Parts: sequence; C-alpha cells; structure tokens
Amino acid sequence: MILFPAIDLYEGRAVRLYKGRYEEMTVYSDHPEDVAADFVAAGCPHIHLVDLEGAKSGGTPNLAAVLAIKEASGAFCEIGGGVRSMSVIERYLGAGIDRVILGTAAVRNERLLCEAVGKYGEKIAVGADIRDGLVAVSGWTETSGIRAEEFFARMEEIGVRTVICTDIAKDGAMAGTNLPLYEALAERYRLNITASGGVSDLGDVERLASMGLYGAIIGKAYYTGAIDLREAARRAGAQTEGAAT
Repeated sequence: MILFPAIDLYEGRAVRLYKGRYEEMTVYSDHPEDVAADFVAAGCPHIHLVDLEGAKSGGTPNLAAVLAIKEASGAFCEIGGGVRSMSVIERYLGAGIDRVILGTAAVRNERLLCEAVGKYGEKIAVGADIRDGLVAVSGWTETSGIRAEEFFARMEEIGVRTVICTDIAKDGAMAGTNLPLYEALAERYRLNITASGGVSDLGDVERLASMGLYGAIIGKAYYTGAIDLREAARRAGAQTEGAAT
C-alpha cells in the first residue's frame, strides 16, 4: 500500500483543518517544500497536495508552492483543490505534477471528467469526500445529494482508475479511520482506493494495508508526531509504485 503524506496549502503555508473547517486551521510550516523533503527522507516518495484556497474559489492560487514542493522533493505529487477546468489540469500536468484530482468538478461537471480521463488517463484521479453517506463538494461546504455507492459505480463506468475517499467526520479528528467503509469499497469496486481521513496510528496503517487498498493518506498524525513515517512505510510495504495500476 502506498502512503501519501499530505500537505494542505493555504497562502503558501502547510496547514491542517479540523473536519474541513477553515475557521479551525493550524499552521504547521511556512516552508512546505521542507516538509516534502522530510517525507521523502522518511521513505515516502509520494505526496498528496491540496490547495485549500483553490478548493473554495477554483484556480491555482498556490501553484508556486506546489512547484517548489515538486522540485525540492522529486516525489510523485498529486494535487487537488479547485481543479474545475481543463486549463487548470493542463497547467499542473504541464508543469510536471504527476496526477491531478477532480473533486467538485467530478460531481458537477461529468463532461469535464470524461474529457480529462479520455485525454490523460491515469493522471486523473477523483476525490470522493463523504459526509453521512453523501458526496460533499466545494471544499466540504455543501452536500451534493449523490449517494457514495452511486458515485463510485459511475466512476468505474467512466474509466477512472484512482479515487481518494475521505470520510469528513474522521478527518483531522485523530479518532481512527473508517475501516468498514474502506473494506467495503475495496471489495465492491474495481478502483484503486486511497483511504483519507482519520489515519491516526500505525495500527490504522496496518489494517488498511491488510485490506489490499492502493493507498492511504497521512495528514495530522504526521504533524502531531502520532505516526512515524519511516515505520509506517515499513508496515505498509513497498513504496515504489507511482501511478495507478
């Protein structure tokens, strides 16, 4: 299972939100490129990036920080947050980012998703943020009304390979991840599922890896010291696979 330690970006800094609430933000570093280099040094050469400003407003307001992270780390970098047009997708991929994640756009603009997958294939992933069994959009500020099961089935039909699934209720809460959810997804869908939200200790990493999941995102647990990345990578297995398979 591939580990994706996360860097959430706001005004060029590495921050974390509590349950997606912008008013509950903690700043962890003014130099996210240094954080990324630490990830790689710990044996985690894959990084999950989120532009939190982009998630609310669209565009690429933290592009400079994203490119600095890529250059400093040399890691496989995936980016989400505000990806709602082909121009944004092409801006990231053209600059050397490895995979782009569509969240709100995957729900509200299926034509864009189909065009992107048709053109870029495995370089396009989808973020499915779940609240009470429904897909949330617009930086978690709205609920779409689409049930998670329906959404995942549609992603399979379109040809999406990788879906990052976040249980919003677990994100940043350090209360453990939603193991039954990810086990059910792994069994039901032919997708590369990345677990996100609430991965809070090495036991979570081991249990997710045992399910055969493609990946897991580690966020707050790294920043608080609750998870040692080097040990987490050892327990998760080989960290050499980049793109979805």
